[in-house]
Amino acid sequence: MKIAFTGKGGVGKTTLASLFIGVLAKDGQEVLAVDCDPDSNLGRVLGFKEHEKIIPIARMDKLINERMGVEAGNKSFFKLNPKIDDIPDKFSQTKGNIKLIVMGAVKEGGSGCMCPENTFIKNLIEHLILQRDEHVVMDMEAGVEHFGRGTAQSCDFVLVVVEPSLNSIESAKKISGFARDIGIKKIYCIGNKIRSQKDKSFINKRLNNIKLIETIDFDQHFLDWDKKKDFLIPSERISKRLEKVKQFLERELS
Repeated sequence: MKIAFTGKGGVGKTTLASLFIGVLAKDGQEVLAVDCDPDSNLGRVLGFKEHEKIIPIARMDKLINERMGVEAGNKSFFKLNPKIDDIPDKFSQTKGNIKLIVMGAVKEGGSGCMCPENTFIKNLIEHLILQRDEHVVMDMEAGVEHFGRGTAQSCDFVLVVVEPSLNSIESAKKISGFARDIGIKKIYCIGNKIRSQKDKSFINKRLNNIKLIETIDFDQHFLDWDKKKDFLIPSERISKRLEKVKQFLERELS
């Protein structure tokens, strides 16, 4: 499966993406975890050692310029189809049967034209989705900008994480609209931080035509864990909920 987790900032998409990766990996299946969020935290949540020392692909200027055919000081001309097939294995870290690759941010104030970097990252993500055999789970940046670049257009699924708030739900609607515009048909929501049936109903009534496939209860354990640096271990109840998500997606693909 090739899956993109997205949603408004702060809804818990990185946490749920990491826990879902754990569900896929627990039976020995190979999973490629792709951190596409400029505020990269996926490695920390997955328990990768020295995750903070990982250099994001987007910051590897020498590599990108070489592969893109960019001459010094001139980013106006570059290759549209650079060599990228060796990048995932060269620049990923491994923990058990999970590989982690960090994309990083490609847009910074005052950094000049970033077109080569954007094109390189876009080509790399398309390669991960179309050419890799293992499961690919992408933790996308908050909002909808990455869909404008079309980086997730070949995903099997887009999973939008929502919490019981109007801002989160409106963001989910925008994400769904952009995703459908680029041809993604299987877009689903996962409700997070649910404290009551009232919260679930609040989300369901406002999602319009976006299917809510599962809800995850609010868990103080997550807040306590986030104050530490330990590997996040989900409760049995949350694991069962995410296992149901996995089973639902597998049926959708069959």
